[in-house]
Amino acid sequence: AVVSTQSTGVLYGTTSVLVGHPLDTIKTKMQAQRGFENTNMVKTCLKTVRTQGIIGLYRGCVPPMLGSGIYRSVQFSAFEAAYTFCDRYPVLKKEIPGTFGLQVRVILAGACGSTARAIIESPLELAKIRRQTGQTYQLRGVYKGFSVTWIRTLGLMGLYFCFIDSFRRNLPHLFASPVLGPFLLSGTAATLAWWIVWPIENMKSQVQGNFGKEQPLRSRLVLTFRERGISGLYRGIGPGTLRSFLANGVSMIVMSNAQKLVTKLGLRQ
Repeated sequence: AVVSTQSTGVLYGTTSVLVGHPLDTIKTKMQAQRGFENTNMVKTCLKTVRTQGIIGLYRGCVPPMLGSGIYRSVQFSAFEAAYTFCDRYPVLKKEIPGTFGLQVRVILAGACGSTARAIIESPLELAKIRRQTGQTYQLRGVYKGFSVTWIRTLGLMGLYFCFIDSFRRNLPHLFASPVLGPFLLSGTAATLAWWIVWPIENMKSQVQGNFGKEQPLRSRLVLTFRERGISGLYRGIGPGTLRSFLANGVSMIVMSNAQKLVTKLGLRQ
């Protein structure tokens, strides 16, 4: 079961990069590259293509292409392992009041999956962002921004797993659909989660992209809000939303059908 989970996780991660990287590049430039501080999504795209060609939109795709399948498979494996472990303790299977049936074990398993992902993801994110913004990096500094990456991932994936769990229990007929259901539900869950943690994602891009002066996360958030308001905290949300919905929706279609295949072949119960 673990092998099949890892394999489908790799498919999810690889598909996500192929579909979403150009939009991710636009988002990162808007957030963390000098010269793009005031450009919108369209102008950022046109400026990048004009100066670097189409290849410029895929700059920095190698680290996530090689590693995102791994950290996403580890993320799903850690979630399932923790979720199954919690079966031993009835108190962790109790539903949280006012959450439409959400269980404590979903939150704990989400935290385990998020932490496992952040450990692998952080250096890959730094390498990706440096390439997207035309910078270099050294191996000794690849864990710069780990704390903000962990906070972002903990919120992002914790919320994602909670949303997906809620959708599975309350909208089972949509998950039964081989294409449209997984696309809509995964895309919606990921996008809602991104919207909630977006200010932290923005700060992560700035930290790992060497944008602005070195300062604690809270100070950076306060400074950005004072200088640019809410729009400053949510800069890049347009391409980020498109990337999230398209990449996660298409990836869930691929993973859901792969899971059905491995189950049919007897590799997963």
